[in-house]
Amino acid sequence: MTRATLDWFGCSTYRLAAGEITIFLDAYIDRVPGAEGPPGASAASISVCDWILVGHSHIDHLWGAEIIAANTGATIIGSYETRRIMSAAGVPDEQLIAVSGGERIPLGDGVQVSVYPMLHSCWWAPYDDEHPDSPCVGFNDLDYFERTHRGSENMVAAIQAMSPAGQAQIEQATDMREGDGGTFGYLIETAEGSVFFKDTCGHWTGILGQLTADVAILGVSGRPHVDGETHQGSLADFVVAECELLQARRMIPSHHDDYMPGMSGPFGTEALAAAVSSRTSTEFVDLDYSGGYELFADLKARPRSR
Repeated sequence: MTRATLDWFGCSTYRLAAGEITIFLDAYIDRVPGAEGPPGASAASISVCDWILVGHSHIDHLWGAEIIAANTGATIIGSYETRRIMSAAGVPDEQLIAVSGGERIPLGDGVQVSVYPMLHSCWWAPYDDEHPDSPCVGFNDLDYFERTHRGSENMVAAIQAMSPAGQAQIEQATDMREGDGGTFGYLIETAEGSVFFKDTCGHWTGILGQLTADVAILGVSGRPHVDGETHQGSLADFVVAECELLQARRMIPSHHDDYMPGMSGPFGTEALAAAVSSRTSTEFVDLDYSGGYELFADLKARPRSR
């Protein structure tokens, strides 16, 4: 049996090859100068893809999906906002599946995906990615208008800190910054094992606690969002809780490289790895851009995190 492999393209974009099926998790590959990612990689260079699972509709997740779909015939699965944006970009209706959570979709070759509603990280609240073991508190009693106002201010400041090339890319993708369109987690089941993919830092505890995954690919940047409230505590506390809720044997962090300088920045990977390794039985695996990682190798010998 061919082993499932995972290639990381930076930010929260991955290529999962399971049997004869090739699945992209998000699609943001094209980078501006100075950003981290695989050297020379581009959406236009992708020649094989069957499915694209989009976590939410922001530029750093959706940008490039229309190019991959056009070149490969891949079907894009995402929110109704994702479908609207991709349709406007010229992707045919037969290559678009809109979901809202609760769907189970066969992908072929014994692979299927189940879709669950999740939450986006809290743009309105301060966070400390460089020190994920440092507690962040407050900002949990803001109403919709206060959240929107603070989030808009934070976004403007982030864009102003970007390079001209970064600002130009953001300007080209106006639709992809207006709203996330709903955030999803995808539980992908294969012949070798299961992998849960979530591209941002938030969840509904009642949903996540009902799922079990052998491998968890988790967005780890920003202020976490739990059950509709701003997380009180450290990012490390949040990630440890997610590993335990999913009973994950292996955890792969994402969205933690400097994928869009000005918007992104340094991340304290070592501190997060120490928290997960010392407080759970989950194996912490920080991928590089080399690709070909065997996703389920030596997994069955590891206990589930509780």
